[in-house]
Amino acid sequence: MITSNNEPISEILKSIDEGKTQLPDFQRGWVWEDNRIRALIASISNGYPIGAAMFLQTGSEEVNFKARLFEGVDASKASVEPERLVLDGQQRNTSIYRSMYCKSAVETVDLKKKPIKRFYYLHIPTCLDTLTDRIDAVISVPETKMIKENIGRDIVLDLSSPEKEYQNHCFPLNIVFDSVATMRWQRSYTRYHDSDEVDAQWDSFFEKIIATMIGYHIPVIQVGNDVPKEAVCQVFENVNQGGVSLTVFELVTATFAASNFELRKDWDSIWKELGRYKQFYHKKMQVLNGADFLTAITLLASYENYKAIGKAVSCKKRDVLRLTYEDYARYRDRMIQGFKDAAKFLTEQRVFSAIELPYSSQLIPLSVAFAIDPHIWFNIANKAKLVQWYWCGVFGELYGGANETRYVNDIMGLMAWTEDDKALPETVVRSNFHASRLQQLCTRNSAAYKGVMALILKEQPFDFLSGSKMDFATFFEEETDIHHIFPENYCNKKGYDRALWNSVINKTPIYARTNRIIGGVAPSQYISSLERNHSVNPLLLDTYLASHQIDVAAMRSDDFFTYFEKRKQSLLDLIEKATGKVVSGRNEFEGETTFIDSEAINDTEDEELS
Repeated sequence: MITSNNEPISEILKSIDEGKTQLPDFQRGWVWEDNRIRALIASISNGYPIGAAMFLQTGSEEVNFKARLFEGVDASKASVEPERLVLDGQQRNTSIYRSMYCKSAVETVDLKKKPIKRFYYLHIPTCLDTLTDRIDAVISVPETKMIKENIGRDIVLDLSSPEKEYQNHCFPLNIVFDSVATMRWQRSYTRYHDSDEVDAQWDSFFEKIIATMIGYHIPVIQVGNDVPKEAVCQVFENVNQGGVSLTVFELVTATFAASNFELRKDWDSIWKELGRYKQFYHKKMQVLNGADFLTAITLLASYENYKAIGKAVSCKKRDVLRLTYEDYARYRDRMIQGFKDAAKFLTEQRVFSAIELPYSSQLIPLSVAFAIDPHIWFNIANKAKLVQWYWCGVFGELYGGANETRYVNDIMGLMAWTEDDKALPETVVRSNFHASRLQQLCTRNSAAYKGVMALILKEQPFDFLSGSKMDFATFFEEETDIHHIFPENYCNKKGYDRALWNSVINKTPIYARTNRIIGGVAPSQYISSLERNHSVNPLLLDTYLASHQIDVAAMRSDDFFTYFEKRKQSLLDLIEKATGKVVSGRNEFEGETTFIDSEAINDTEDEELS
């Protein structure tokens, strides 16, 4: 059950201090800066709303997160079994607890993110000045309780003793919810000044400020312990739209922590193990994240259960959230090896790095297929099926959206296909590439664009200048990139349609050094330059050019349109060969040049031949 009601902030803070309200392990550390804390204090003292908080009732077997105390709570309370966990509102509740409840200095940061320690006070006269913003009455002082200027030579404000607090009319906020301490401070304060005016000022301050803070309520959404984990995640996402999303990985991390297993540390060790294939598995490239790995393990575990007891295969979010630590431990190493084997497979397909990877999502079923039984793919016929499935996914452009159902269908289909040649996977059945699509591919953001480049590399092309085969080693050593064959400058001077010369049909992988030497002139000119100035044998150069699916005669005569049409047909041949399927619409456009996607041609991210 999920309920909503207003709770006194005093009760929430007391519960935090007693250890009855704690944080789940997935919550990040407290990060609010000094000025933001001051603004929060100002809002509460004015009675302004600061947003809702969401708590999760503990005691559920399914939603069993490891808990930790709020920062600043006495460590002896760690043994207390929490009654509820904060799902949303950690930053606000921690800021309030540290500044208004804890007796120690608040460890925060300044605007430059430099660590500082602060105590917070309310300046009584300023609080009562209706023409002054309340935040100006919230004073933040260093741990010494003295504000200094002139490189520490001059003391601007000294609150280092109770008497100096009284003298400067500054009320310490960390006693505001302690009625006894507040009463003692008030008695000493009014006695210190012995003034009817100060007595009246205090009465007004207490009534308008302190009473408002003591009686402040926060809207609280209480998630009962009967609510399933996937619902907890969904509710959190709905409430926390302005903050950091609660991911599947964070939730599973907290669940495993209850079994004394630190998933984050294990994920770091997995990255190290995959380090041999860092061209694919690198944190900055975002090809594989923790949630992807958990999804893959869930799919593997689900498939194994299907084989054992016939249970339906599924790897949706709810299934990942229900992943047990036992299943994780059982399939972890197999899944790591699956991702390694997937990297080797992709390299064989001439996809050399994460940047060139058409679909990162396709890594999941590919890796699971290897994890189920890598020996199956040693069979030549089965390996050919896996290759065909992969390219059908790329050129069918089928892995661009929500993919959990596709993962399941493809794994079931692939494994069935290894036993029955007629049991085609859904991706192979549904894959369809239309001939007109090829000319629309202009930027490497497209999966099919990247696929075309990989297919060109699969044909083992030679560099125009050096004659070196473009393999895995030379691809990186020579800083290979994708460039125009008929250069942009030349095409612009000739007035050729950008929709033609900027499409993938006029692009190919070229070494960086070769590209610098070629320049932006007509093909016949740079071909002649390569032969004359760099001693490239004309017959060998023809071989090098042809290895890129280029019609040599058209290149040497600068016949752009003949070259373009013949290369288009050659690339369509490669797509048919890879997918094992006929390219649709091919006869409709033979001998023609067409362009449908007018927006794509305006986005050129490939380096030009210069």
